[in-house]
Amino acid sequence: MKKNIIVLGSGLVGKAMALDLANDFNVTATDLNQEVLNTFKDSNIKTLQLDFSKIDDLKKAIQPFDLVVGAVPGFMGFQTVKAVIESGKNMVDISFFPEDPFLLDELAKKNNVTVVTDCGVAPGMGNIILGYHNQRMKIEKYECLVGGLPVVREWPYEYKAVFSPIDVIEEYIRPARYVQNSAVVVKEALSDPENVHFDGVGTLESWNSDGLRSLIKTMPNIPNMIEKTLRYPGCIEYLRVLRDTGFFSYDPVDVGGQQVRPIDVTSKLLFPKWKLKPGEEEFTVMRIIIEGTENGQNKKYQYYLLDRTEKETGILSMARTTGYTCTGAVNLVIDGRFNRKGINPPEYLGEQEVHFQFMLQYLKDRGVNYNVDTQ
Repeated sequence: MKKNIIVLGSGLVGKAMALDLANDFNVTATDLNQEVLNTFKDSNIKTLQLDFSKIDDLKKAIQPFDLVVGAVPGFMGFQTVKAVIESGKNMVDISFFPEDPFLLDELAKKNNVTVVTDCGVAPGMGNIILGYHNQRMKIEKYECLVGGLPVVREWPYEYKAVFSPIDVIEEYIRPARYVQNSAVVVKEALSDPENVHFDGVGTLESWNSDGLRSLIKTMPNIPNMIEKTLRYPGCIEYLRVLRDTGFFSYDPVDVGGQQVRPIDVTSKLLFPKWKLKPGEEEFTVMRIIIEGTENGQNKKYQYYLLDRTEKETGILSMARTTGYTCTGAVNLVIDGRFNRKGINPPEYLGEQEVHFQFMLQYLKDRGVNYNVDTQ
């Protein structure tokens, strides 16, 4: 008998996950926007219009389901995960909320549920890869460079948002944390830009972003860890101008006697420019370097991902690389293969060989290939 899964949020990534899971499970897709739900009309997926901010309605809606998938905007993520835990449901989440997920660990254990958080591409698959190698070698350095970009560069931003655009802006203002010589270093976002060459893409610009998240807590044994975001060269200058002028500020300013938050105006202006046009293609690029010693020998692993929009279905690369990591984890959780109670960042998922190999194969079966080079 097929198990029942509910997907909270049916944006570009949520939709890709629902369609993928519908091959093996009974899936219900939810969203506040009925127009978004109407896009499922030619599929075998049930739909439910749902306001995630109404916690009682949310708890009632998820009751009949065996597992919950979270794909809501980051600002709603923490309270959504908390509500799911209180309802006694297992969950895999990609909302990337700013709060510390471990604040919910005791609650999850008390309710005997398994919750996997941050289970996208990065954070997500990067953590799974690191979790695997951390069990098998003494790691000295972890570096992850990752970005999703449109194929066609369009002035001025040369960027399109697949996720909730407000979450993208958060990335430009949230202080970036990385680990250097076993100490946590905090720098402003968009700092330390570097040009890096990628095969099949060309030169991209990397800069500090707050992508390590749970790894700072779960991997205290690794003395050097950093994640940087990738964009086309030059993009950072526009973003710095907007940020440092105050356009990303949440603090209201007086405009003609009205209190207005600059972020609200900026969002309204930027979001249409960041929206992918129908038929517009994008790609995801990620390079992970892990260095250390294994069996007494110096070892370096380099993982490389270059994924593009799937032409036949039109499913975007960032939706595929993020969403299919999440749906792979769903398969491990729903049948009890991964059943660690409490809050589980993705690095826990990668610790066991069988889980790690399952995730790589699951993604490969869907055309998402991580190529590894060992030195």
